[in-house]
Amino acid sequence: MLTIRGIEAGYGAIKVLKKLDLDVQKGEIVTLIGANGAGKTTVLRVISGLLAPGKGEITFENERITGLPPHKTLRRGICLVPEGREILSDMTVLENLLMGGFIRRRDEVNSSVKAVFELFPILRERQTQLGKTLSGGEQQMLAIGRALMSKPKLLMMDEPSLGLAPILVNEVFLKIKELRSADVDILLVEQNARKALKIADRGYVLETGQIVLSGSGQDLISNERIRAAYLGGKTG
Repeated sequence: MLTIRGIEAGYGAIKVLKKLDLDVQKGEIVTLIGANGAGKTTVLRVISGLLAPGKGEITFENERITGLPPHKTLRRGICLVPEGREILSDMTVLENLLMGGFIRRRDEVNSSVKAVFELFPILRERQTQLGKTLSGGEQQMLAIGRALMSKPKLLMMDEPSLGLAPILVNEVFLKIKELRSADVDILLVEQNARKALKIADRGYVLETGQIVLSGSGQDLISNERIRAAYLGGKTG
């Protein structure tokens, strides 16, 4: 689905990504873990078109998308759920969802709203409420639901569990697994490395803008270096 080769990117004179290679295959959940400042969000920004790379190439479904603007990347089937949710707080739940489906036909939008409500029943109950009145967990569900309205082939999520209570973190991860069953491929950036690796088919470890390790989710959980750096040294 997605192939990244030799990507270099940054902000002004600051180079963040250094010859980065990464792949997402059809039917996969792939997670990207690393310390704060490693460049994880920058990877997602480059893929989505929010940041143009200085070097390298990105292909999606065998078509070059390097440097495409965000609206064209979205139409190709790549959607980003940003860190911090960024819902439209003064609009209702339903209005947020409809905004997420702006590239779709009206009949498609209606069916997508129904599908989102089936995935997140609480949003059906809250559909007339303003976004700012929702709990943190409900806002995260709304952010994911809004992204799904565009019918993405690849859904990218940036720290979906950030700021959530543990019981809500578990629910969000269960929903991410459900999305894979619904034929949505996922690239996940997540601070909770243990939970991310448990649901991931494969993972990449990013340090100072470079991939230093990759493998199956289970292999990375079992790796002593990863356990010590990101999992608190425990194997459970």
